[in-house]
Amino acid sequence: MRNQTVSKKSLLGQVDPWTTLLPFTCILALCAWFVFNPTQSSEVLQLIRTFLGDEFGSYYLLIGLAVFGCSLYLAFSRYGKIRLGDIDKPEYSNFRWGTMMFTAGLAADILFYSCCEWMLYAAEPHISEMGAMQDWAATFPLFHWGPIPWGFYVILSVAFGFMIHVRKRDKQKYSESCRALLGDRVDGLAGKLIDLIAVFALIAGTATTFSLATPLLSMAISRVTGIPQTTMLTILILLAVCAIYTCSVYFGMKGIQRSAACCTYLFFTLLAYVFFFGGESRFIVETGITALGNLVQNFIGLSTWTDSMRTSSFPQNWTIFYWAYWMVWCVATPFFIGAISKGRTIRQTVLGGYFFGLAGTFTSFIIMGNYGLGLQMHGRLDILSSYGANGDLYGSIITILEQLPLSKLVLILLVLCMVTFYSTSFDSITLVAASYTYKALAHNEEPDKRVKLFWAIFLILLPLALIFSENSMANLQTVSIIAAFPIGIIMVLIMASFFKDANAYLNGH
Repeated sequence: MRNQTVSKKSLLGQVDPWTTLLPFTCILALCAWFVFNPTQSSEVLQLIRTFLGDEFGSYYLLIGLAVFGCSLYLAFSRYGKIRLGDIDKPEYSNFRWGTMMFTAGLAADILFYSCCEWMLYAAEPHISEMGAMQDWAATFPLFHWGPIPWGFYVILSVAFGFMIHVRKRDKQKYSESCRALLGDRVDGLAGKLIDLIAVFALIAGTATTFSLATPLLSMAISRVTGIPQTTMLTILILLAVCAIYTCSVYFGMKGIQRSAACCTYLFFTLLAYVFFFGGESRFIVETGITALGNLVQNFIGLSTWTDSMRTSSFPQNWTIFYWAYWMVWCVATPFFIGAISKGRTIRQTVLGGYFFGLAGTFTSFIIMGNYGLGLQMHGRLDILSSYGANGDLYGSIITILEQLPLSKLVLILLVLCMVTFYSTSFDSITLVAASYTYKALAHNEEPDKRVKLFWAIFLILLPLALIFSENSMANLQTVSIIAAFPIGIIMVLIMASFFKDANAYLNGH
């Protein structure tokens, strides 16, 4: 991708106000609502979440299973031979491609959830119904971060990569990927509505990520430096992270490549340290093998369980939230993966996406999660009792990591990992969002640096506002579920349009 901008027209003339100014205004209003009416906003959002998650839960589950099956069909059918671009070899090496894809797709959430997700499941009645707590508390994280979530990414990455590199469309938008199905209607109200929904989903996903994991970053810095953990410290951290990823994305793809490589090295250094020096290596390996076996044996059942009698509401509280959470991230991440997949076949993109995505994700959850679980099961640390008593999830994670030798160095490594994860993820999101802003942008062009700067700042506004909301965690989950509802419909349209377009391409049209 050449680092150039379109300069013949004024920048304002190139920007699409529908996908820039309108979302900007609405998000400012939403931020104000969260800040000044935290109780009312929480109540309204909870009502909407209950309605969508409870009454339409099957909708999210069926889309997830269908997307996974469709991705495998793409890889092994005649469509798998289509090369994304007119070059004979991939634009990026497997390592660079894999690291950029993995780090762009997860942000710092993977570290947060890897450390604590087993604790969230341990107290669930459904877990004890299924069998041993240590087996199933280790299995569900792999399910909720496994094939179906990565299926959302890879299948849309193929559609967007085909649109960008094969059809060479000059609009890098959700609506443009529906052109083969909707025709000229994507240039009218239908297309504008699709793009507006996509931008809202993008903002909801980024806000969720920032607001969920930043308190852990704040607490780790507080423990290492002795600085009191306050709201102001969290705000300063958000602003610092924003400055870092803004500098990185300012330099385009080279900055993103370096950030992704740095993040990967730090991440696996942390995992290796926990595995070799945490004293739970055997338990980590054996519990990981058991969890993988449980996932393979029960995959279809887990993917289709709706708990129709609401005996525990486990799928409504967890699986449906996760599918929605990954779906809102599908606005930005697949565009980025599709863009960096030039020169790869569809089969290579799908299977490579699953390989790098699942390898990194599973390794993280098996090592970080099973380390904490091992401390609990072997009586070295009764973290479930302390978490049940105070409900402090972030403090529980820090306590687990403090059981490691040279714990302050571990926390420093954790901070560095989280910052680089944030940097890489939001590098890619900012680049995609900036491209989305243009009325037209050729497939080999990058957005103006001023547009990147606008989005880098814009994406931090909602997380800052949610810091002041008393129920920000629940609000964010609800925003994700609401935004994902129409995104699911759009995803179906995109895939139908892709199959129609790809079939025409294979037939010489």
